[in-house]
Formats: sequence, structure tokens, C-alpha cells
Amino acid sequence: MAIQWFPGHMNLTRKAIAERIKDIDVVIEVLDARLPGSSANPLLQELTGHKPRLKVLNKQDVADPQRTAMWLDWYNAQPETRAVALDASEPTPTRRLIEACQLLSPGRGGMAKPMRVLICGVPNVGKSTLINSMSNKGQARTGDEAGVTKLEQRIVLADDFYLWDTPGMLWPRIAVEQSGYNLAVSGAVGRNAYDEELVALEFLRYAQRNYAANLRERYKLTQTDAKIAELADDELLEAIGRKRGAVMTGGRVNVQKAAEIVITDFRIHNLGRITLETPAEYEEWFSKGMELDALRQAKKDARAKPKKTGIRNRKPAAPSA
Repeated sequence: MAIQWFPGHMNLTRKAIAERIKDIDVVIEVLDARLPGSSANPLLQELTGHKPRLKVLNKQDVADPQRTAMWLDWYNAQPETRAVALDASEPTPTRRLIEACQLLSPGRGGMAKPMRVLICGVPNVGKSTLINSMSNKGQARTGDEAGVTKLEQRIVLADDFYLWDTPGMLWPRIAVEQSGYNLAVSGAVGRNAYDEELVALEFLRYAQRNYAANLRERYKLTQTDAKIAELADDELLEAIGRKRGAVMTGGRVNVQKAAEIVITDFRIHNLGRITLETPAEYEEWFSKGMELDALRQAKKDARAKPKKTGIRNRKPAAPSA
């Protein structure tokens, strides 16, 4: 099941970024450290061209620290890009981000050439909370659902440092299927765009292979980590439902309720430090997604071609005498 979500206000954000980027020195993209590849917006790359980029892996305190280090190395190896990891407990995020931006655009700074920065990211990555901790004025609205910020706003972080905040934006077509599931379980996608049971099953399928101990501890499962990893995902979801009381009359598990429990536990960080992808995994998913998307486009183009009638063009008959 491909998950897609691109409501109308996101198209307005795309247009606003395309207009604003002309006067921007550095682009800050806030990512979810639990899904650093899936939460990076490929549309942003297209809109911002070759502007220097600062990738902020937010929520690093609830992500797998070893994988966060891998992702920082991966992003820092890219041209005109720096990456830092932050979380809500960061005492001075403003200083770190301003210093990183100055390294990316050393020619800007001072009242004559103030630094002009655009900050953006997909919904629900904690961007507004980060901005509020930086500005100490509560200027950005926050919430635990996708699409809270709806308007662009200008924030002054220092006399020579201007920050433009933009609403959370996805991209028109999510070609990497696994990214769609990861975005959905993290809360970056609107509720009406996905099936909670399928998203929970996809999450469990990954977590039981990589974070079985986290599942065992949270849900008091009696199986060993090895046995948890071998369970079918639907069996694991049922086991969790029974442990958490999602049982209907007759003893059947309410799988919808069980799925909601799993998704909520991930979103509110009850499952410990989990990261849903490594750079190598994401590159493999991305490559496969691009191949499938190219095939889809080729089939679409083929259907759009006019059909041949089978009647060959003939020379007009010579006029009769």
C-alpha cells in the first residue's frame, strides 16, 4: 500500500519556498532522527538548488545513538552540507545552529550582510518546538499532529540573523514505500491517508528484527528476543493486544486498538531509543523506489500515446478522366 498525503496548503508552501529561496543564504532542514532519510524532503532539494544546507537530526534523545552517528557521517559527507543532532534538552540550540550556518555561508554576518535562513521540514518533526527553544518567545505554534503550522513567519534570532519558518511540507508522490510507512508511524502524515493496522504491522516487522528487546520490555512478552524476531507480524500484534487489554467479548483481540497502542507508544517514546533505518537500508529502498517509479511512469506514458488504427496511409486515387 503506497501512502500519499499532499493537501492543498502544502502546495502553497511549495510556492512560498520557491519565491523565498531567492534571498536565502542557508537552508535548515529539520529531520526526525528516528527516520533521517525518510523525513528528508526530495522536493526541497529541487526547490533550493545548490544553497548550503544544515541537516538537523531532531529528537536524537529518542533515537538509536549508534545509528544517529552513522547518519551524521552520511550527511556530513555530502557537498555543501553539515549535520547536527539536537533534542528538546539542548540548552543552547541557537548558538550551535548559528555557528553551523556561519560555517556554511562565511560571507554573511553583521548588520550590513545579515544571515538569512530558511527553516523547513516535514510535519511533526519538532520544528516549531525547536524554534521556540531558540527564540525563547513561543512564536511558533506546536502540536502532536501533522499540519499545525500553516503560515510562513519571520523570526529574529539575533540582530544579524533572520529565520523564516515554513509550514511542514511533504512531497506530491512518496516513491519509497517504506518511507511512507515510517512517516505515517511517526505522525508526519495525516490520519486519513493510511491504515493504522498496516502501519503498525510494518513497524513491528522492522522492530522485531532490530529492537526485539525494546518490544519485550515494553509489552512484557514472555518469548526470547530470538523468538520475538521469528513471530509473524500479525501474531506479534495480537500478543501485544492481549498484553495491553485490547480484547473483545469472546476473547478475540481488537487489532485496530492494538495497532493504535503500538503507534502511540512509538510516537510518545515509550519503546525506548529506536531508529527505523540505516543509511545503507535507505539507499536500497530509495534505489528500488526510483526503479518502480520509473516503470510506473513508463506505463503511464505508454497509455497516453494515441493508438494506431491499423489503416495505412494510401496515395489518393488519380482523378477519373
